[in-house]
Amino acid sequence: MSAKLPRPAPLSPADFHTVVRLAPLVSIDLIIRNPQREILLGLRANEPAKGFYFVPGGIVLKHERLCDAFARVLKRETNCDGRIENARLLGAFEHFYEANSFGDAAFGTHYVVLGYEIALEDASALKSDAQHSDLRWWSGRDLLASDRVHENTKAYFR
Repeated sequence: MSAKLPRPAPLSPADFHTVVRLAPLVSIDLIIRNPQREILLGLRANEPAKGFYFVPGGIVLKHERLCDAFARVLKRETNCDGRIENARLLGAFEHFYEANSFGDAAFGTHYVVLGYEIALEDASALKSDAQHSDLRWWSGRDLLASDRVHENTKAYFR
């Protein structure tokens, strides 16, 4: 029998600032493919990686199971539904940034990222969230050749 966990909740801005300053963040990145095998990327509207196209993703909350984090991040970032059981784990990746979401020049951001690939058969519900000003489908070749796609996203396709 598994233990009942407290309800996952985001940290306060002050606590999150401390965590980003002092520790790596555990996150999930979603490599979403359509039936044509194109990859969904969003143009980042905030740091880190502001101004670059990036795969959807987000941090895992304290007391949040990976399956729940996967579904939450997918829904929040794309408005689509999906289950981790229908995805393929590509592996663990590390992302290092000089910037952070607070605009504090004193420290960067470090992510330990679990990259999951999932096929999206129906994209009719697809819409971007506040973190992305544009969602667009890319071929693997085009995203690798573009200087508008962040290197940490390109790492999933090399």
